[in-house]
Amino acid sequence: MIRFDDVVLRYAGSEVAAVRGVSLEASVGRVTAVVGPNGSGKSTLVRTLLGRLAPERGLVTLDGRPIGGFTRREVATTLAVVPQREEPAFPLSTRDFIALGRYPHGGAFSGPSTADREAIAGAVARADVGALLDRRTDELSGGEWQRVRIARALAQGGRALVLDEPTTFLDVAHEMAVFELLDALARAGQCVLLVSHQLNLVARFADHIVLLHHGSIAAAGTPAEVMRGEVLERVYEWPLVVTRDPAVGAPVLVPLRGRGAR
Repeated sequence: MIRFDDVVLRYAGSEVAAVRGVSLEASVGRVTAVVGPNGSGKSTLVRTLLGRLAPERGLVTLDGRPIGGFTRREVATTLAVVPQREEPAFPLSTRDFIALGRYPHGGAFSGPSTADREAIAGAVARADVGALLDRRTDELSGGEWQRVRIARALAQGGRALVLDEPTTFLDVAHEMAVFELLDALARAGQCVLLVSHQLNLVARFADHIVLLHHGSIAAAGTPAEVMRGEVLERVYEWPLVVTRDPAVGAPVLVPLRGRGAR
């Protein structure tokens, strides 16, 4: 569904490419996670899907078509994105902000359709933001704002959902709720591409993990194939061990104290 083939991405004026020869595929029916240290190129891939950065080399496709050949409306009705950073130009009611997700599906002067109202109601319920609908976006806490942004993406619909650090500012319960939701969406036949620092949650829920390091792929595969101590210690440059989650058997990263710590 979403595919990067030998993609090189470079920011204007930079001598070093942010992404170097990355190939990955996020398909329907599974959660694909991109992980790695800060500056490894994870969010750069998302910016490319948003049309903010064009590949210097390689090809990015959506449903087998080069993404550059889509109109903005076609992309928006196929692919919903929750970027890492986003602030409205001016405060809106939470209800109106979520409804913006339906804009690509209607005309410039059309009112909300029955399908729009149903999509919004379903998104509100799945993201658990019903209690926030009458508040303004500038009155929300960081965690509430994150959940509202996810609700807007769910209202937008489409066969693919891309999220860049969706659990930032969320407490443990809401982190788990988001990952449970993403898992349910994938099982229902949606394509889910996730960028996250939460390695242990990713290992528990993702079907396929791509580990980036300095813009290149350091490892890719199932959680068991990627979450290996010698690989993660080299990439994150910190002493650690990988053990097993006693509840579900997934790999778990445990960072150790620094070598000089007492």
